[in-house]
Amino acid sequence: MPSCPALFVGAMASGQGKTTITAALARAHRRRGLRVRIFKTGPDFLDPTILERASGASVDSLDLWMVGETRCRQLLSDAARDADLILVEGMMGLFDGTPSGADLAKRFGLPVAAVIDAQAMAQTFGAVALGLARFDASLTFHGVFANRVGSDYHARMLEDALPEEVRWLGHVPGTPDIALPERHLGLHSAGEIDDLDARIDRAADALEPTALAKLPPPVDFDAPPASPLPRLLDGVHVAVAQDAAFSFVYPANLRLLVSLGARVSTFSPLADEPLPAGADALYLPGGYPELHASTLARHRRTADAVRAHAAAGRPLFAECGGMLYLLETLTDSAGVTTPMLGLLPGHATLSTRLAALGMQSIAGKHGEMRGHTFHYSHIDTALAPTLTARHAQSDAPGEPLYRHGAIVASYLHGYWPSNPAFAAALFHGDAI
Repeated sequence: MPSCPALFVGAMASGQGKTTITAALARAHRRRGLRVRIFKTGPDFLDPTILERASGASVDSLDLWMVGETRCRQLLSDAARDADLILVEGMMGLFDGTPSGADLAKRFGLPVAAVIDAQAMAQTFGAVALGLARFDASLTFHGVFANRVGSDYHARMLEDALPEEVRWLGHVPGTPDIALPERHLGLHSAGEIDDLDARIDRAADALEPTALAKLPPPVDFDAPPASPLPRLLDGVHVAVAQDAAFSFVYPANLRLLVSLGARVSTFSPLADEPLPAGADALYLPGGYPELHASTLARHRRTADAVRAHAAAGRPLFAECGGMLYLLETLTDSAGVTTPMLGLLPGHATLSTRLAALGMQSIAGKHGEMRGHTFHYSHIDTALAPTLTARHAQSDAPGEPLYRHGAIVASYLHGYWPSNPAFAAALFHGDAI
């Protein structure tokens, strides 16, 4: 049974600095020559890019509902065979969601370190820490760490406020040269932060002398061997758009395509690149087309290649931002309207308010695929949905999935390993 030191990094809420602390912890251990693997709970495309930069290894999602307990266990077990340290960063608050990060930590025996943003807090820090430690007695609580601390005096005040039963793991200061920049969908991706490595190194320097920087206890990870996958995409060449406009991709999804027998190549619409030669199918993932709309509209080589691909009846699957790129126009939150490819009838408009967020699943000919949705835009289209997703907890109607000729598009970000046959059908152009 593989065993590896492991720690779950949680918090009382979003915005506490979990990603900064997890990245700093990974970098501190990596500088010591240790091999660090990081996982991110729940659906997230942005934080993993930063965590990958910090650790030097790909970051996968863990979620008891979307990924499933068996697959989560296999991912952790595989990591434990090669890593010297496993870190799992939570999302939102420790007990938020069904299932929550705490549920995942309990299921796999992960000790929990809680990060609290203490910049506007004094003795109440102790009350919050005690609540997190005691809320679920079955949780292994490793201790509490203070982020964005104003001074050494402030740190002593916070530590003194802790009950004896709650371990103080240390603190880092609240300096702007450590903080990570944010926008409407979350943190900036790693490629957009010019001084990211310097920021991570400064955070790691601050964290080095703390108790949090010591290796956590080892955890045993055991999993049944994964069943071999059928070669449903043997000989299929899948072209994947990948750049700052189309970057929301689960690494597990691309690995699945390869496991199913596909050849995967990437290209950049922002660089006006043509599709890879011989591409049988095309995947336009989500991202930030709204931030690059004028550039995308100017680049004719990529646009013509995508239009030719669709006109030839070859499969084209577009998720969220990829779907916006295929519409007639895209209006950003400032009211600026830009023409898009016009391959799907309709128009998209960005809002300053969240339009949809949460776990959803979609069921079709090949069964259920699980995933999530998170977007600030809405579309106006005459297309009728081919399928409609359902919310994970309420079973209420969720995101529509559209089929228009060879194009399949939806706001839903599917986690393809949850249903490999469904994923294969998308790139074969089969009925879904």
